[in-house]
Amino acid sequence: MGDSMLPKVYDPSHIEQKWYDFWLAQKYFSAKETKTGKEYSIVIPPPNVTGSLHMGHALNNTLQDILIRYHRMDGYNTLWMPGMDHAGIATQNVVERQLAQEGLHREDLGREKFIERVWEWKQQSGGAIVNQLKRLGCSCDWDRERFTMDEGLSRAVREVFVRLYEEGLIYKGDYIVNWCPRCHTALSDLEVEHEDSSGSLWFIKYPLDGTDKHITVATTRPETMLGDTAVAVNPSDPRYADLVGKFAILPLVGRKLIIIGDPIVDEHFGTGALKVTPSHDLTDFELARRHGLERVTVMDFHGKINENGIHFYGMDRYECRKAIVRELDEKGFLEKIEPYAVGLGKCYRCKDVVEPLISKQWFVKIGPLAEEALKAVQDGRTRIVPEHWTKTYFEWMTNIRDWCVSRQIWWGHRIPAWTCQDCGEIIVAREEPRECSACKGTRLVQETDVLDTWFSSALWPFSTMGWPDHTPLLKTFYPTSCLVTGFDILFFWVARMMMMGLKFMHDVPFRDVYIHALVRDENGKKMSKSLGNVIDPLLVMDKHGADAFRFTLAALAAQGRDIRLSESRIEGYRNFMNKLWNAARFALPHLADAPGAGFAELPDRLDVVEQWIVSRLQRAIEEVRNGIESYCFNDAAQCLYQFTWHEFCDWYIEYAKIPLAKSGTEEALRAKKVLGYTLDRILHLLHPFIPFITEEIASKIQGERASITCGPFP
Repeated sequence: MGDSMLPKVYDPSHIEQKWYDFWLAQKYFSAKETKTGKEYSIVIPPPNVTGSLHMGHALNNTLQDILIRYHRMDGYNTLWMPGMDHAGIATQNVVERQLAQEGLHREDLGREKFIERVWEWKQQSGGAIVNQLKRLGCSCDWDRERFTMDEGLSRAVREVFVRLYEEGLIYKGDYIVNWCPRCHTALSDLEVEHEDSSGSLWFIKYPLDGTDKHITVATTRPETMLGDTAVAVNPSDPRYADLVGKFAILPLVGRKLIIIGDPIVDEHFGTGALKVTPSHDLTDFELARRHGLERVTVMDFHGKINENGIHFYGMDRYECRKAIVRELDEKGFLEKIEPYAVGLGKCYRCKDVVEPLISKQWFVKIGPLAEEALKAVQDGRTRIVPEHWTKTYFEWMTNIRDWCVSRQIWWGHRIPAWTCQDCGEIIVAREEPRECSACKGTRLVQETDVLDTWFSSALWPFSTMGWPDHTPLLKTFYPTSCLVTGFDILFFWVARMMMMGLKFMHDVPFRDVYIHALVRDENGKKMSKSLGNVIDPLLVMDKHGADAFRFTLAALAAQGRDIRLSESRIEGYRNFMNKLWNAARFALPHLADAPGAGFAELPDRLDVVEQWIVSRLQRAIEEVRNGIESYCFNDAAQCLYQFTWHEFCDWYIEYAKIPLAKSGTEEALRAKKVLGYTLDRILHLLHPFIPFITEEIASKIQGERASITCGPFP
């Protein structure tokens, strides 16, 4: 028994830091590197170094902690690998804003000094989220914390890049990419957010060469017509069958455009005739490759019209749109304008409208890697929960483009490629080469681009455990047991980890992938600062405690259903903490003469009510185990709530007051043992969900016994 009884009022601020410091000091979260036969491991989805704890993080990490604490208590050797992502674009933007306040640009510092400045920021301000995760109670093995730019992970990134290049799975070439004119970098398809917007459809007359007739094309982007090199129709469209192979004249420019037939053209869009602008549209780029069309780029990387844009040169893209439409109208080429809903692609970071542009970029040839990742889910080596996300995974993996992995920023893993200034040879190497492998020249210049942040993140399950070395940690804990993540990074991250794990470890990176839902406000709306409906997890924990917050999230975490969260719900579960606290305050004086081991076994004889509460306890144990192991966290939490509040507190404790009042009798002793036995197991069952309050109460019961963190789980 502890030194004193519980205070009258439960105050989480008095116990949470105390117990977290105790757990760390005792190294209860540390994994053993050698195999025991019962291993369970999770790698944390690494939060951005720029990040602060939000509701998505809180839900995600609460569920991971429940899984880790449950398996740790159940006798497993557990590893929860923590770490942070260097978040290339986001972090660079933060530091560039700091420089702007000083009247500086990154170019004023130069690359090396700027990167030093980013590392300084990381040391001083980055990583606040780690302490916030500790505040939540996350039982990560913090001694193993990793960072995607640390030396070991950087080595893994170089090794993967070089091996993929040597196998022909990484190449550099001209390709159309999603370009952000604000961030000045290419974006992968997954880094582009699409949103519907009201726009227009412009119908433009293209004169037919050598006739007084015309063909009308419809477009949502008249400003790119300056780069048209063809007009496309569907060869099965009878309206245009006789025009295929003939020529049209590009209005305002005068360039002759061949009219091509291709089945990709939708006969029902606009007039069924499309302008083909290979340098500024992905579909048109592919059309040009199939038909051998010229590519004319009319926009620069700042979103301004270049020298190919005739007298529109220097205009911003939207300014140019207005000017072109005005001139088309004045010269009789504009047939009509109709309202039209367009899907705008925007940069996931700065929200600027993305521009499809052709540039030299580095790509991963994704097809062969995706094929294996697809098979791994099809044959059950990795299971996705809830199952309906499997279909989405399959659809994406079978309609995948090569992955553009180069980014035109300074903060990140610099691409390990050097170009010989004498002969143009590209050398890709693990270490900086001394001379050109082709001409032996020594004038070598390293690639200035860095790798997409998701490239290093894709290696996370094995790079964090020491790969490319064959470490004991890898042998013991890879493949990991489960990945808990949101659906929004199923393709950004999960699919790519599957590809890289299978390629370099020859096994899947995780056995299960649990996809949790979104946390929304009480009306089902997405939380956003502009709507004023954001609930700050840190403020909630300050007010109600981490345990009440954690239990609320778990109780609402139903598979396939978004969480509708309000502070009143958190207050409701804070009342549950009070109920448990008061039940323990009642029980403790009666348990003073039979601490700890006295509750390991039940008495031989039980009356009917005691048999009932024990049977209900056993049922609760089974339901909680099943709930956690099947990722039905809400079922497990609701079962614990129902049993603890309504059956143990409201019924059994009220009944037990009768025999407990008969001090010194066999009946009173038996009631004490049943009371202690049931309360002890309730605390163990609840511990993965609400670790702080259960540890505090258990410490008063268990005396010199080990922490409840060590189990056992009932």
